[in-house]
Amino acid sequence: MTRGNARELAVHLIYGRVFTGEEPEQVVSTRLDKEYYKKLGAENEVYAERPSRAQLQYIDSVVSGVANREEDLNAQIRRFSIGWDISRISRLARCILQLAIYEILYVEDVPTGVAVSEAVRIAKKYDGDDTGSFVNGILGSFARSLNKQEAGQ
Repeated sequence: MTRGNARELAVHLIYGRVFTGEEPEQVVSTRLDKEYYKKLGAENEVYAERPSRAQLQYIDSVVSGVANREEDLNAQIRRFSIGWDISRISRLARCILQLAIYEILYVEDVPTGVAVSEAVRIAKKYDGDDTGSFVNGILGSFARSLNKQEAGQ
């Protein structure tokens, strides 16, 4: 399994929490249970291969991280989704944005460009080209604001 597939799984789990309200640890253990996971393989190719230990650690870390920082991540989405109320953004797009922003801010081994391009890829795959463009615009603005902060502007 690639990091991209692990990231996609993480989006599924983050999205699942929106509906179940489960704690991050619970959603990860339930959805990644061997028997349950095997059944999902028939529904989506991302479940064809089980995550490695390192990928499980990444998935657990980002799902918990997004859950624990959800309000801060949503504040960033609000800040950069000019002209859009966050409630008008699809739940899936919000989950994708939350994960990408979390990765940019808190996951050291994920370059900003990778977080953005992977978020756009996942958005296009599950929610269409328009959502991919929307996600790209928000994340691009977010990334540029970080570059300005780092440059001291």
